[in-house]
Amino acid sequence: MRLRMRSTRASRTTAVVAGVSSLALLTGCGAADMTKQASPFANAQGAKSVTLSVQSWVGAQANVAVVQYLLEHELDYRVDTVQIDEVPAWDALSQGRVDALLEDWGHPEEEQRYVKDKKTIVPGGDLGVTGHIGWYVPTYFAKQHPDVTDWKNLNKYADRMRTAESGGKGQLMDGSPSYVTNDKALVKNLDLDYQVVFAGSEAAQITQIKQFAKEKKPFLTYWYAPQWLFKKVPMTEVKLPAYKEGCDADPEKVACAYPHTPLQKYLNADFSKEGGKAAALLKKFKWTTEDQNEVSLMIADQKMSPEEAAKKWVDSHESTWKAWLS
Repeated sequence: MRLRMRSTRASRTTAVVAGVSSLALLTGCGAADMTKQASPFANAQGAKSVTLSVQSWVGAQANVAVVQYLLEHELDYRVDTVQIDEVPAWDALSQGRVDALLEDWGHPEEEQRYVKDKKTIVPGGDLGVTGHIGWYVPTYFAKQHPDVTDWKNLNKYADRMRTAESGGKGQLMDGSPSYVTNDKALVKNLDLDYQVVFAGSEAAQITQIKQFAKEKKPFLTYWYAPQWLFKKVPMTEVKLPAYKEGCDADPEKVACAYPHTPLQKYLNADFSKEGGKAAALLKKFKWTTEDQNEVSLMIADQKMSPEEAAKKWVDSHESTWKAWLS
């Protein structure tokens, strides 16, 4: 998922923001030839169009939904979206298969290759949102047992966290096996009596968290912010050993917390120069965690379409987005 050294948010199964064309669905963490499934609008001669990469987690969908709505309704662009995993998205962006990536959690290797060396991608500025992965317990349990929020006390509660899937140990719930996380190494290196159990997807993980909360059961889960679910199920972070630069460099020896990462935007270099008002909007697009969560909640919890959620947000935040068009 979103790690600084080898970050990938991986393929997820939540709904994808749909463009006006058919969505080219790309999955897996594989070869660059995935990027050949370009938008039919990408690089179309003379077309006033934009192609956006959209990751499948809902916060990224919220970004794209609002930008797409403004591009279409305020600037009269035709917008296409393509779902693609994080690392292949950099390949696609470099090749001009997509024009912009609106939420990157930190990929130093790709940044070195494409931004600094090849110069085919340029930074698009801060998204305005800081991302963070961590381990969380439900706040109702943390209030009853305050010491559970220190990793050194987790073994004390392992029996309480046990499930049928965790093999006699406490369960640490992750999302999909395709996510890149440090959790197995952390459990081993911190000598914790826990088993990492994968829910299978973000959607499945949310369903399980909601069920635990409904029954007021204790649980320990890998989770991240910003995320709308905190509004529905309050969770408290467990303090892992403090993060220090480079402490996660060796994936086998990780014994520290996840970093806080200011999320970034990136644009194809040619599009950045020649993309006109669309490129200018994407560079100026910057909002808060609260803004993103507001739109995410409408999409994921209230089951509004991305376009409906974007319209509702745009209608009530004119002073914010007007500045992006100036």
